[in-house]
Amino acid sequence: MSDELTHIQEAIQACQRCALAGFPIQGPPIFSGPADARLMVIGQAPGRVEVNATHKPFSGSAGKRLFRWFKQAGWEETDFRARFYMTSVTKCFPGPNKSGRGDRAPTRREQALCEEWLLAELTLVAPEVVVPVGKLAIERFFGRGRRLAEIIGGRYQIDGRIVIPLPHPSGASVWIQKRAHQALIHRALGHLAAVRRELGL
Repeated sequence: MSDELTHIQEAIQACQRCALAGFPIQGPPIFSGPADARLMVIGQAPGRVEVNATHKPFSGSAGKRLFRWFKQAGWEETDFRARFYMTSVTKCFPGPNKSGRGDRAPTRREQALCEEWLLAELTLVAPEVVVPVGKLAIERFFGRGRRLAEIIGGRYQIDGRIVIPLPHPSGASVWIQKRAHQALIHRALGHLAAVRRELGL
């Protein structure tokens, strides 16, 4: 499986689908982690810091908050990055939001163009636990139209995997600032801590 994943990752690195379709994306594609990872984090898309500086998923300001959450569940960042797979619905930086707050959300067309890569990662890594982070990643597992408050805080079994969704940790998110929503995040982190203990993660 390791060789197959390496082949897919090379194909992702060479992919020009969104650029050829006229979308203002910026590479390189960002993802990391071993082929035998038992847990996979799936975000929306990398940000400016990830593509221009660190080349590591969730290494900007939103990533700092995400890893503070993971620390509450019992994981240190260095160990987490070494042992688990981190990727996103779309692999390249979509560019800034026209409003000036946060990054542009990838369109449905961009998500569709990148879908093959995410499916390949899920198939080849075959994680026991998936943590979708943010609305786009959550919709990948739960469909469109449901409110985050209905989903965050739960532990689910989907396609034979444990799925524990988290909201996007961006500082531009008003959702995570509300006290009731923070309680849901705390509950989700409790589920992650329980899974870490149960599965020896």
